Parts: sequence; C-alpha cells; structure tokens
Amino acid sequence: MRRAYNSVLKLPQLSICPQCAAPCVPHRVCPSCGCYKGRQVITVKTAA
Repeated sequence: MRRAYNSVLKLPQLSICPQCAAPCVPHRVCPSCGCYKGRQVITVKTAA
C-alpha cells in the first residue's frame, strides 16, 4: 500500500526557451543560453 503513490510521480515538464529554442524547465534560467524572461541572467561558456 505504501508504494501505490509511486505511479503518480511524474518527470518535470519541459518548455521551449524563446531565445534559443532549447528545452528547459519552466520558471528557471535556460542552461544553454542563460536567459530568463527575455534578459541575460548568467553567462554560459560554449563547449568548443
């Protein structure tokens, strides 16, 4: 009976970043471009 709730748990939903069109978690800074709500919040190093 205790494990019955495990089937209800879900993975976090992803949304599309309006700046770079990469999938990211809503209401968080985009990990690929560093933007949040249309402004640059953090600088992201590119893997080159």
